[in-house]
Amino acid sequence: MLSYQALTAFCRRHGLTEPPQQVVGQYDFLPGQELQHDTSPHELELAGKKCKVQTASAVLCYSRMLFFQCYATFQRFDCKIFLTEALRYFGGSPERVMIDNTHVVVLRGTGREMVPVPEMAAFAERFNFRFVAHERGDANRSARVERPFWFIENNFLAGRTFSSWPDLNTQARQWCDRVNSTYKKHIRAVPRELFALEQRHLKPLPVWIPEVYRLHQRTVDVEGYVALHSNRYSVPVAWIGHPVEVREAKDKIEIQLNARNIVTHERIPDQQYQRITLVAHRPPRGQGLKRSDTHPEEQAILQAAPEIADYVTALKQHSRKLVVLALRQLLRLVREYPREPFLAAVREASRYGLYDLDRLERMILHRVQRDFFRLDEDPGDE
Repeated sequence: MLSYQALTAFCRRHGLTEPPQQVVGQYDFLPGQELQHDTSPHELELAGKKCKVQTASAVLCYSRMLFFQCYATFQRFDCKIFLTEALRYFGGSPERVMIDNTHVVVLRGTGREMVPVPEMAAFAERFNFRFVAHERGDANRSARVERPFWFIENNFLAGRTFSSWPDLNTQARQWCDRVNSTYKKHIRAVPRELFALEQRHLKPLPVWIPEVYRLHQRTVDVEGYVALHSNRYSVPVAWIGHPVEVREAKDKIEIQLNARNIVTHERIPDQQYQRITLVAHRPPRGQGLKRSDTHPEEQAILQAAPEIADYVTALKQHSRKLVVLALRQLLRLVREYPREPFLAAVREASRYGLYDLDRLERMILHRVQRDFFRLDEDPGDE
């Protein structure tokens, strides 16, 4: 009987424990053929605090030109911003952009079966390239972009501090300019010199590159702010209670009430639970809206139906809704329903101390149905 050590030694000598060795190959790329893109988390000091960021990198496979930026998060919105900046930096688009099987771009499938999200496919079509993904487990396929992450962490981030996000990404761009002009031993060339050849094979960028943005629908809160990603941005106090459209771009936030009323704020890239207030949105102390001032909705109600002045006064005291919202709903009832059923319902509600406007509207509808839509009890009788 053989011992365990003798058996394992026999297996090793005859290659029974490990698969046969495979020849290692390499990938060669033509100028302008491929750009590889990936992300990696890193820790750094930003504005005096340690924080974790997502480093997005892009490398042209032929010339090894490197471009990277840092983001608080990396969603499709951030991915489109980064790729737009990268293609502008390189001055053109490659035939394809190689990615890993990330959900940011991938809708379903992996490798050759990968289908990109329609939003990202439309983005690629705008710049005349296509997304491709390497096969699962074939990390060497994206080695051009994987290798620089170690270089970024141990050369760019080591010992550096940054005062803000713009400062961080400005220094990153300047560092890329310097590194791309340095001789590389593993390629025996300077990336910038190889790029002079590759640039002629890149596809030209569109004449007009639209700004990357995403839209949000919000309602202005009672303090005159709009909430977005845990931060709050001020708007004029007259917008309180109104729905607005928020347009989030790379560096700014645009809050639009209508075509003539737009407020612009500087965008906060990360979630800091801040309140950003513009001086113009808050009147000087003592000049704001006084409690005795009449709301515009109240003035419109009293002008259309002065008979319900007492009910309006009591409604402001007893309504469970915000005063401005209650008055706005009552003004809608005044304008939408016939005058006689409306006044009759208000008189009855006032007599019983009823200030629930939803119930008041049902009382109006009941009278409208009874007085304006009288139907015969038996349509067959003549």
